[in-house]
Amino acid sequence: MDTPLIAASVESVLRIEAPAEQLLPMVLASPHSGRDYPADFIAQSALDARMLRRSEDSFVDELFADAPRKGAPLLCALFPRAYLDVNRDAYELDPNMFDAPLPDWVLTDTPRVAAGLGTIARQVATGADIYRAKLSFAEAERRIETLYRPYHRTLQDLVDATKRRFDHCLLLDCHSMPSIGGPGDFDDGTERVDFVLGDCYGRSCHPAITDIVERHLQGLGYCVVRNIPYAGGYTTRHYGSPRRRSHALQIEINRRLYMKEATHEKHDGFARLQSELDGLIDTLAGLLSTGTLQ
Repeated sequence: MDTPLIAASVESVLRIEAPAEQLLPMVLASPHSGRDYPADFIAQSALDARMLRRSEDSFVDELFADAPRKGAPLLCALFPRAYLDVNRDAYELDPNMFDAPLPDWVLTDTPRVAAGLGTIARQVATGADIYRAKLSFAEAERRIETLYRPYHRTLQDLVDATKRRFDHCLLLDCHSMPSIGGPGDFDDGTERVDFVLGDCYGRSCHPAITDIVERHLQGLGYCVVRNIPYAGGYTTRHYGSPRRRSHALQIEINRRLYMKEATHEKHDGFARLQSELDGLIDTLAGLLSTGTLQ
């Protein structure tokens, strides 16, 4: 496979599970399952490790771990979402988090920033503030240059290599969601469905792909909706361009299907869900091999 070389420093913050040979025109990404919490971040935080993990998409990388054996690469961020979120524009920052005014070109008024969930989050998913004190802009730049930039360079390389090999690519951006909407969500306090498929309301992915994923999951008995409350983030918007034969679909999995949310432990449903997601990859492989999306 035409896999990009990764410098040793980048290998400490990213992991590529690459197949011996890429057989599928598909790339999978798990941007929020990282659980390597830097000691200096823990020291900066007003929250304990358990609370910081509330923003983590725990075990999503493991749910899709068989994809490389089926012939599709899987990219995993090893750093936690609470430390830096790669599913944002590079500089979506809350000016109230910093000890000096931010440059004029920084994106300070996006909905993600307003919700406390910018590139460097102000809050965890429960609405609790993360930091004891204000940060410097230099700290934000360091995280963006050492984590955000390498992640997206690597993901872009994987997508480009896939398109060179197959002439088209599906990027499946893999996430999980709390079982109940939290502070800042329009569905605060509401029990959520099993899966949410985000294709930017049809703009980031060929409808046949979203259709087949929806039908497959519904056929297993799951409740599936599209784009509400998650239509897709930076990744789907940036990499999804069906007219260029690049498709990006975000999949959000309700955590109650596979884990105990309070303790961040897998439960007995994990193995079943992992097997069902293996079947989904097989179904997508069948669709992508027909050439109808090119």
